[in-house]
Amino acid sequence: MRIAVTGSTGLIGSALVRSLLDDGHEVVRVVRREPQERADGSVEIRWNPPLRAIDRTGLADVDAAVHLAGEGIASHRWSARQKRRIHDSRVLGTATLADALAALPRRPRVLVSASAVGYYGQTGDAVIDESAPAGGDYLARVCVEWEAATAPASDAGIRVAHARTGLVVGADGGAFGRLFPLFKLGLGGRLGSGEQYWSFISLRDEVAALRHLIDTAGLSGPFNFTAPVPVTNAEITAAMGRVLRRPAVFAVPEFALKAALGEMAVEVVGSHRCVPTRLLDSGFRFAHPTIDQAIQAAL
Repeated sequence: MRIAVTGSTGLIGSALVRSLLDDGHEVVRVVRREPQERADGSVEIRWNPPLRAIDRTGLADVDAAVHLAGEGIASHRWSARQKRRIHDSRVLGTATLADALAALPRRPRVLVSASAVGYYGQTGDAVIDESAPAGGDYLARVCVEWEAATAPASDAGIRVAHARTGLVVGADGGAFGRLFPLFKLGLGGRLGSGEQYWSFISLRDEVAALRHLIDTAGLSGPFNFTAPVPVTNAEITAAMGRVLRRPAVFAVPEFALKAALGEMAVEVVGSHRCVPTRLLDSGFRFAHPTIDQAIQAAL
């Protein structure tokens, strides 16, 4: 297949592109900078989401699109300006791509668009599947608009699936990319009370689930990209110490996290106990269903 990918240099995008190329697919990377030749055989086309501009000629004859681009949630402290960047990078980017795909003479069969478990807001210890309503906090509102921005594609008859991803367990990026060095030094520990649920997924399972949505006809709407058994921050802390064979006795109190991170601290001490009901019902099977397995895979 010929598959367009935004966010192709991020943690998930890089792994997805490698997987697709290894299996002989053609990858079109949608990038913000001037396109360059790639040694891996993929091609690049340019877009500029703030201006709602994209090289539609370069999207010709794509069979599928995977949209992963967006400002990192934890890249910077949440000022009003940063929150606008997080919002616009997702909503404008999604709308730009969806509009372009809908206008193609030969439309792709499927658009898999990233979202997040933040869609549900803070849900405590309640078990949450895809039937749960949206939350009301900042990230939940962003996720609602983010998913809604795919409407031009679905209205044009393109199958649209939303990957509501939890914390991806990878050593090279994301939240765990920051945790691994600390735990390896023996400086890891729980954050806040440790009782909050962190819904996780291994990087390999994330990529496999994205490809599952690409390949499986009839799958549309939201899918929780989380391992079947979510665990608490304290359980993750124990697993990190266990797998890495390092002490994990430190703890950062909630007030200190709020002082350091501001409003963003809610995503650290908040709780998402999400389960992948629709993925499992569709026949997907996790390679790393437990947190120990996910950590070992990342190493």
